Amino acid sequence: MTTIAAKRRTAPGTGQQSHVIADSVTMLRRNLLHMLRYPGLSVFTIVGPVVLLLFFVFVFGGTLGAGLPGADPAGGREAYVAYVMPGILLLTIAGSAGGIATTVSMDMTEGITARFRTMAISRAAVLAGHVLGNTIQAIIAVVLVLGVGLLIGFRPTAGFVEWISAAGLIVLIAYAISWLGVAMGMQAKSAETASNLPLVLTFLPFLSSGFVPTESMPEWLQWFAQYQPFTPFIEAIRGLLLGTPLGWSPVLAIGWCVVLVVAGYAWSMAIYERKSVR
Repeated sequence: MTTIAAKRRTAPGTGQQSHVIADSVTMLRRNLLHMLRYPGLSVFTIVGPVVLLLFFVFVFGGTLGAGLPGADPAGGREAYVAYVMPGILLLTIAGSAGGIATTVSMDMTEGITARFRTMAISRAAVLAGHVLGNTIQAIIAVVLVLGVGLLIGFRPTAGFVEWISAAGLIVLIAYAISWLGVAMGMQAKSAETASNLPLVLTFLPFLSSGFVPTESMPEWLQWFAQYQPFTPFIEAIRGLLLGTPLGWSPVLAIGWCVVLVVAGYAWSMAIYERKSVR
């Protein structure tokens, strides 16, 4: 990266914007190598949702599944695996925010990000490298958690088009959550604080339609559960994979992704620019 920066300083007419893609790839490579060298956060992102999946299905699944609308009381556990799986997949993505926030915070507190600011590297690319790396990590985690779900009885009814649509939406959601994770990591004063800030994201799937229908919640909680971003995320994935009614869920899910990306990017860049002038 130093060599690249030196070359750019000798070519003042090129401008940093034309190098955003190349710089992003360089930073992505760095973050992927970091992920391989320190796999602890990646493992936790996978193990946590898998443990919750097994716990909910084999401990509560028989009772909760029997209470689902239209479910056969005798097949409660099988019905609940199908119902809860989209929520577990979104919980996996939400959990990945803790890892990226911690990594970004460590770069900030150890002076690595400050060094990048002195180099001729696109500022957006420094953050984009974290985002793209975490998006890839989240997708890998989702695939592995989905594999566990298939092993314990999850049986999607999706065709090829539905699978592609679901995969695209999962990538978009992971990308949006990653930008929020970067912003939280930059906002935090320490790595410990950074690991705690994204916990709010991991709570949201529990306060959505991911584990029980929102209609079963107290009336005062239903409004929040129905209109927070994870409910349309989950309902869109559930509809694509299992054929349940989609309604406006895909549109709302994409809209929320755009909002989260814009908010996370603006928040991250504002902090980056503010610290650059110190």
